[in-house]
Amino acid sequence: MKKPAFLLQLIVFIAVTLNFCLAGIGGEEHPTLPIGAQAPDFSLKGVDDKAYTLSSFSDKKILVIVFTCNHCPTAQAYEDRIIKMANDYASRGVGVVAISPNDPNSITLSELDYTDLSDSFEEMKIRAKEKNFNFPYLYDGDHQVTAKAYGPVATPHVFIFDNERRLRYQGRIDDVEDPAKTPKNLDTKNAIEALLDNKKVNPETTKVFGCSVKWVEKSDWIVRAKEQWAKEPVQLEPVDEKGVRTLLKNDSKKLRLINVWATWCGPCVSEFPDFITIYRMYRKRDFEFISISADAPGKKEKALEFLKEQQASNKNYIFSEDDKYKLIEAVDPGWRGALPYTILVEPGGKIVYAKQGPIDPRLMKKTIVENRLLGRYY
Repeated sequence: MKKPAFLLQLIVFIAVTLNFCLAGIGGEEHPTLPIGAQAPDFSLKGVDDKAYTLSSFSDKKILVIVFTCNHCPTAQAYEDRIIKMANDYASRGVGVVAISPNDPNSITLSELDYTDLSDSFEEMKIRAKEKNFNFPYLYDGDHQVTAKAYGPVATPHVFIFDNERRLRYQGRIDDVEDPAKTPKNLDTKNAIEALLDNKKVNPETTKVFGCSVKWVEKSDWIVRAKEQWAKEPVQLEPVDEKGVRTLLKNDSKKLRLINVWATWCGPCVSEFPDFITIYRMYRKRDFEFISISADAPGKKEKALEFLKEQQASNKNYIFSEDDKYKLIEAVDPGWRGALPYTILVEPGGKIVYAKQGPIDPRLMKKTIVENRLLGRYY
C-alpha cells in the first residue's frame, strides 16, 4: 500500500523539479535583489586599475549602484545623466558606482550596431576616458558573481541603498531614453531625495528598459554565427570606370564604406578582416560596405577565392579595365594611388572620410556610428 504513495510523491517531486528547471531556462535566470535586502559585497576592478569592495564606499550616506555597459544604445543614452547625478550629489554624501555585468564574449557583432566599443575591460577604459566618468566604473564580465547577486534585468539598471546598505529602490533612472527629451518621472532622483530627507521611497521599484545582460553561459554565439556566415554567398562582379563613378555618387540612402584593395597588397590583406567585422556590426542599419579589387581582370578567381576565405558576403567588385589610373580618378582625384585606399561616402556623393594606407579600425567604427545617418541611440 505504501508503494503507490511513494511513487506518487516521486512523480510530484520530479514534476516540481522539472518545473523549477524550466523556469530557470525560460524565466528569470538571476532574480533581482528584493527591496529591503542587504547589499551583497563585491570585489571588482575599476578602469583606474584599483580594486573596489562595498566598504570602499563606507563613507557615503547613500550608495547608488548602476549596472550599465559600453555597447548598449540605452546605456549610452544615459551616460551624461549618470555623470550629472554623480556631480550633483557628491557634496551630499551620495556615492555613485557603475558596474558592467556583461561577458564581452557573449555579445554578437550584430549587437554592436550602435557603438564603436564592446564591453571588454580595456574598452571600458577607453569609454570612461572619452566621457570623463566621474565615478568608479567596475568590470564584472569574467565571472559575473556580482551581477548574479544583484540580478540586473537590463542596462542601465539602478540599485539605491540607504546608510545601512539596505536596498530602498531598484529600477530605471527616468522614463525617457532620448537625451534630447525631458522625462516626466525622475525615479532615481526622487528616490535619492527621499532617502536624504529620511522619507520612504515611492515607488520602490520600476520596470527597466535597455539591453539584456550578456551572461557567460551564452557565449557560444560565435560558433553559431560562423556557421551562419559560412552559408552567406560571396560574389565578385566586374565594374568599369563609369560603374565606379556611379558607386561614388551613392544614390542610396545609406552611408557607404568603400575599400580599394588587391590580393598582392600586404596591408590590404591584413586589414580586410577589420572591414568584415565592421560590415557585420552595422549592416542592419543604414550602412553598406563595398570592396573594389584592383587586381588585374585576369586574376578574378584569385580575388574571389580570397573573398570567400574572408566570408565577404558584402558587395564586391573587381575593376575590369587595365588602366588603373582611371580607377584612381574615378574613386577620388585626391587619391595619390597607393593601396589600400578607403573612403566613406554619404548619400549624394559627399566624401566624409578618405584614407590612403591602413585604417584605424576603432576610429573607423567611431566615425561610422557618430555619422548623422546612424547615431548611438535608438
